[in-house]
Amino acid sequence: MTDTPTTPDLTPTPGQTVGPFYGYALPFEHDNELVPPGSARAVQLTGTVYDGAGDPVPDAILEIWQPDEHGTVPRVTGSLRRNGFTFTGFGRAAVDPEGEFSFSTVNPGPTEVGKAPCISVVIFARGLLNRLFTRIYLPEDTAALAADPLLSSLDEDERSRLIATRGADGSLHFDIRLQGEEETPFLRFPGHED
Repeated sequence: MTDTPTTPDLTPTPGQTVGPFYGYALPFEHDNELVPPGSARAVQLTGTVYDGAGDPVPDAILEIWQPDEHGTVPRVTGSLRRNGFTFTGFGRAAVDPEGEFSFSTVNPGPTEVGKAPCISVVIFARGLLNRLFTRIYLPEDTAALAADPLLSSLDEDERSRLIATRGADGSLHFDIRLQGEEETPFLRFPGHED
């Protein structure tokens, strides 16, 4: 008679354990280019990730998901093998040593008439036991921003921290603060533990 092996307790590891693998496992060619930089529809999305002391975080990774400029949520494959013309709505960017990130993307359109366009963001960084979720809203459609259920649930100061600023060249800027008085509002989803 053979003994039945016991199954070890397979407790998931915290999200931060992905950290040692950032350098060679996660980046892929053109990972932060949802559209080719300099193309007609390209918009640069930039920002810096800060810790609770206000210092840049040098090793965070951001992922974004978004609809295209017509508000269509892409259902195509190809995010990990960019072909230069298929918009998949997904991008990943590691920050540089100054905590800065950059994406080449498009202005997202509203997914429903009157809905505020936004970009979904996931942040992986040191000290986080799990990833953080937030949104980046475009600054232009003030009526849609005022009617947005999430933004309406926040006070004015918190609300402003989810709205990007537009540069004269059409670029978007959005800083992420992990803690502190200016902390970026983060979202919690069912099944997502702290």
